[in-house]
Amino acid sequence: MKNKERRPGVKIRAEAGKRPARQHAAVRPVSRPFEKPAKPVPATPQAETRVLVPREGDRPAERVPVILESAGAGDFHLIDSGNGLKLEQYGPYRIVRPEAQALWQPSLPPHVWEKADAVFTGDTDEDGMGRWRFPKEALGETWPLSLLGVDFLGRFTAFRHVGVFPEQIVHWNWMKTRIEEAKRPVKVLNLFGYTGVASLVAAAAGAEVTHVDASKKAIGWARENQALASLDKAPIRWICEDAMKFILREERRGNRYDIILTDPPKFGRGPNGEVWQLFDHLPLMLDICRELLSPKAIGLVLTAYSIRASFYSIHELMRETMRGAGGAVESGELVIREAGLDGKSPGRALSTSLFSRWVPA
Repeated sequence: MKNKERRPGVKIRAEAGKRPARQHAAVRPVSRPFEKPAKPVPATPQAETRVLVPREGDRPAERVPVILESAGAGDFHLIDSGNGLKLEQYGPYRIVRPEAQALWQPSLPPHVWEKADAVFTGDTDEDGMGRWRFPKEALGETWPLSLLGVDFLGRFTAFRHVGVFPEQIVHWNWMKTRIEEAKRPVKVLNLFGYTGVASLVAAAAGAEVTHVDASKKAIGWARENQALASLDKAPIRWICEDAMKFILREERRGNRYDIILTDPPKFGRGPNGEVWQLFDHLPLMLDICRELLSPKAIGLVLTAYSIRASFYSIHELMRETMRGAGGAVESGELVIREAGLDGKSPGRALSTSLFSRWVPA
C-alpha cells in the first residue's frame, strides 16, 4: 500500500507514505440513497486466498499501558503547544503546524510564536492540503536535518509534514540498540517506510535493510537522504511496491527478517489501484509479518495513526497474532514532551500515536 495518508510531497500516504493525524475514523466507501453499494476492493488479489493462520498456545505476556516518550533529539524538539497548534524546532527553523491534540493554552507568550520561520495554513484535517507561510523570508523547499547521527532532508510539503515523524525516535533508538547488541547480521524490514530515516538509522547501526513504500516520490526522497547521510554503500534495498503484495511474495519465498517495522495508513491506494483499509486489512498484514519473523527475531513494531481506537485494540490483535511465540507484547502511546525554547525545559506531553510492539523473552 502506498504509505501513510498524505505524507509530505506525495499524493496520499498510499502514495507517499507515516501518515497522519490521529483520531479520524477509518475511511470507507460511502453509498448514496437508492444506489447499489460499491463492492469492497481487496488489498491485493492474493490476499483473497491468503487466510489467517490458526494460532495455538498461550498469548505472550503483556505490558500495558506503556508510554514511550521523546523529548526531542538531534535537530528536533517540541518547543510549545496549545490552541490546536504546535511550535517545533527543526534545525535552524521554528515551525508552527496544526495539532488537534493540543487542547490547552500555550505556555509561551504570543511574541515567541510570532517569530516562527514557517507556518502551515489550510485544511485542519491531517490529510488536508494547505500551504506554508514564511513570515520572515522565503525559505527553500528543503533543508538539512540530523537525528541519531543520520543526516537527511527536511521538506515543506502541501500536507504539512516535513519528512520525519520525531515521535518515532523512541522506536528507532530501541532498534538501533538491539541491532548493535545482536553482534550478528540483522535483517530489518521497514514497511510503509516513507522518506527512509528509520531505514538509514538501521543501516548505520549495521543492519541489512529492506525498505518498502508504494510512492516513487517517497523512494526518491529516501535515496536523496541516503546520499546525504553518506550511506551510499549501505545494504539497503529500496522497493517501490504495494506493501501487501510485497510481504505475500516474501512469505511464499520463505524470506525472513529479525526486525519488522510497520507504520500503515488509515486508508491508502497502491500503484495499481490496490485498496488498503486499516481495520479491514491490518489483521492479515500482522499475520503475514509474523510468518516473516526469523527464528531469532528481535521484534515486530506496529504504529497506528489516524484511527478512533484504544491502544488496546492493536494490543490484543498483536497478542492473538503472536500466540505461542512467547515473549511479551507492550502497547500504549507515543508522546513528545515539550522542551521549551532551550530544548531542556520539560513541559506537557503531547500524544501522537498508538503503538504495539512484540519482543522475545
